[in-house]
Amino acid sequence: MKPTLLLRLWFGLTRMVPGLFDALIRRAHLRQGADPARLGERFGRASVNRPDGQLIWIHAASVGEVISVSALARLIAAQTKAQILITTTTATGAKTAAARLPDALHQFLPIDTPAAVNRFFIHWRPDAALFVEADLWPRLLRRLAAQSVPRALLNARPSKTRKRAPRSMRVLLHDFSLITVQDVTLVQEFIDLGLASTRINAPGNLKADIPPPRVDEALAQQFRAAATRRPIWAAASTHPGEEEIILDAFGAMVRDSLLILVPRHPERGDAIAAELIRRGIVFSRQSAATRPAPETQVHLLDTIGDLGTVYRVADLAVIGGSLLDGIGGHTPYEPAQLGCAVLSGPYVENFRTAYDTLCASGAVITVRNGPELTANISRLLSDQTTLKTMRASALAEQARHVGATGRTFSLLSPLLSPSSPPVPGPDRGAAHD
Repeated sequence: MKPTLLLRLWFGLTRMVPGLFDALIRRAHLRQGADPARLGERFGRASVNRPDGQLIWIHAASVGEVISVSALARLIAAQTKAQILITTTTATGAKTAAARLPDALHQFLPIDTPAAVNRFFIHWRPDAALFVEADLWPRLLRRLAAQSVPRALLNARPSKTRKRAPRSMRVLLHDFSLITVQDVTLVQEFIDLGLASTRINAPGNLKADIPPPRVDEALAQQFRAAATRRPIWAAASTHPGEEEIILDAFGAMVRDSLLILVPRHPERGDAIAAELIRRGIVFSRQSAATRPAPETQVHLLDTIGDLGTVYRVADLAVIGGSLLDGIGGHTPYEPAQLGCAVLSGPYVENFRTAYDTLCASGAVITVRNGPELTANISRLLSDQTTLKTMRASALAEQARHVGATGRTFSLLSPLLSPSSPPVPGPDRGAAHD
């Protein structure tokens, strides 16, 4: 298909003034705290050799995408014996890839300029390309099409770009061999672009098909013993400004309870502890090796790896990143896996489909502001019947996605053969520049 005016503008701009984009990507790389020695990867200069044999390229922009595709990547490597190349755009994504996929190669995604893309493809020569959720770059896709590399979009989420620029998105996606979506409600969105329905599938959400988080039963028993007859609730993955909202809600509650407060970034523990002291709250602190006692009001869990335990013992959890605009929310699937009722703010753009689905099932309640948060926490902690119903709904919705990784791999298998043919169709043949 011929590129739209919008795509032609992009191709022209990145070709005529690549230096502008080079400067932007240099600043972004340093701002992320990425290794300066790996800056060349952003311009297509590989930092490691390409191994012989089949190479499958998976692009997962950042942490959430890497986590969601990790199990699938391991399955692909085991079944095909191919080398996996993971690209990310963020330094945190790179760290997550190193931790979860140690046998895969990692590079930063090259900037979408002619020179960078050319270097990347000359070196890596991928046999298949898989894009997770979104982050589709026109010149990279055009080069894949020109070289007849099989490609797939996996676990696609709702996208404002598809709605704002449908013709351009149709051009970019028209010869993808496979598109999988997080929820069946998204299938029509791709059909409306003019894509063949036979290429679009809803095998379940990869983000939901993950092992449940680890539960430390000894720690869970300590929490229960400290709570005595009090209900336990949690505020998980909170960000600056959200702790104040949470603690305001805690202070306004009439009923006595034990709050487990889990900041998204544990290194903020000192600042949160200072706020608890300022408010005169009796608290214990995980990083200081103190555990909650019957008189403890708040337990500050400023360590990593214990969220599973929190979700196991809590009657309900407020998921952070959602109470203030600009963060985009955090996954509701981990608490759902352990049957924990969830309260969320309205700002969950990164997980919109998940929250909409869980809200519709009755597992999640969305609150718009602090007073609504206070009212709903107070109401739910006094209503075990409703909490029991929410927990059951969470487990039922989570079960719907179990096996999504295996089903996605079955759909992908025909594409991953070294001799996979390009997708047939009258609209193929886009050239690259």
